[in-house]
Amino acid sequence: MKSKLNRRNFMRSTAAIGAGLFIAPQSFGAGAAAGAKDDINVALLGAGAEGQVLMNAILKLGKGSGIRFRAVCDIWEKQPLKRVSRTLNAYKAYGHAGTAYTEYKEMLDSETDLDAVIVATPDFWHAEHACACMEKGLHVYCEKEMSNTLEGAKKIVETARKTKRLVQIGHQRRSNPRYRHCYDKIINKADLIGRITTINGQWNRSKAACEDLGWPKGSDIDKATLEKYGFKDMKQFRNWRWYKGKGGGPIVDLGSHQIDIYAWFLGAQPKSIIASGGIDYWTDHEWYDNVIAIYEFETKKGPVRASYQTITTNSNGGYFEVFMGDEGTLEISEPSSRGAVYRESSVPEEKWEKWIKEGVIAKVEAPKPAAGDHSAGDVRSSVPATKYNIPVEMNVPFHQPHLVNFFDSIRGTAKLNCPVEIGYETAAMVLKANEAVEAGKKLDFKPSDFHV
Repeated sequence: MKSKLNRRNFMRSTAAIGAGLFIAPQSFGAGAAAGAKDDINVALLGAGAEGQVLMNAILKLGKGSGIRFRAVCDIWEKQPLKRVSRTLNAYKAYGHAGTAYTEYKEMLDSETDLDAVIVATPDFWHAEHACACMEKGLHVYCEKEMSNTLEGAKKIVETARKTKRLVQIGHQRRSNPRYRHCYDKIINKADLIGRITTINGQWNRSKAACEDLGWPKGSDIDKATLEKYGFKDMKQFRNWRWYKGKGGGPIVDLGSHQIDIYAWFLGAQPKSIIASGGIDYWTDHEWYDNVIAIYEFETKKGPVRASYQTITTNSNGGYFEVFMGDEGTLEISEPSSRGAVYRESSVPEEKWEKWIKEGVIAKVEAPKPAAGDHSAGDVRSSVPATKYNIPVEMNVPFHQPHLVNFFDSIRGTAKLNCPVEIGYETAAMVLKANEAVEAGKKLDFKPSDFHV
């Protein structure tokens, strides 16, 4: 193991490459180019459900990943902290350690050989935690939402620029190989969708999935500790996403993932938003339990209207995004089981044959009509579009490629797929949706809204 000084100097220089400041992997020799010979020491800050998802995705990379957990921090000592610490210690043979802390400052002062921190704490703590880690010279993987306020998000951007640390925001679809294939090959290279005019998306969650979370008897955090960290009581601690000043409600918690994709695939930020929502069902919550929003984008090819719906009482349809153009439609979702491309009947089949041969899309055999079916369609009906599959699957945990992109960027062999500037743009888009619901009218975006 290198000395602390040498390790930090090495990580600082490779971070410059990951940020796109210099591209010459060969200058670091075969070790840096291979990306697996220098271990990256990591701490987990926030051991709740999301933190455990991220931890498990990293553990599944295996012993040869070069990623080594050294510590975990959480204020809930009796539950997730104890469990996660025990899990990491069980992986000692893989180089992991679950040294447990309840105070993040103590962890940062004590663990002097860290290279990076995974921040998976409640949204309203992200800015303080991410910035403190960067000030200690550490790179940060920060779960989305980047912050529950634009002021907090701005602070993260400014600190990243000042410290020259890498910060990956957890919009994991940006590293999902299926989404990257759709963006790189289907939309841009082959231009199969044509001029996109409309986007529809949703995330519908069942009532059962949105019930308030409880906690085991006898595991309560003492009141003084709760208040120290900004929580009124255990109910608020366990369900912080529903409280103003803590989270941002479903449009931020769920919609952020998908609205981020709207802007990415269009290559544009919205110019306006109108939204409707309310506390219609979960009457003891502070944030809206349903929101329907319409964004207006202006792209190089023309205007696009993009609708988005999130509800918390019914799971019908689950979650997906649909991009509709004058030549085709792309339907995509995170699970590999859902997603396809549809060719409009006005587009000659021959035009898409080239892209089948190149592996951009895969033809789906059309079902044969049932015997004796001679029914005539309505004269107003359109000829059904022809379906093609997306020939890329993602059979690893959803967050894993995004984490790997982060670690490879630290090593200097990749560039961040969701750096702070992109995370800030998405935060501006979704936080504005809550403002639009409250205002009850269309709100405009200014170009300056998306820049720090």
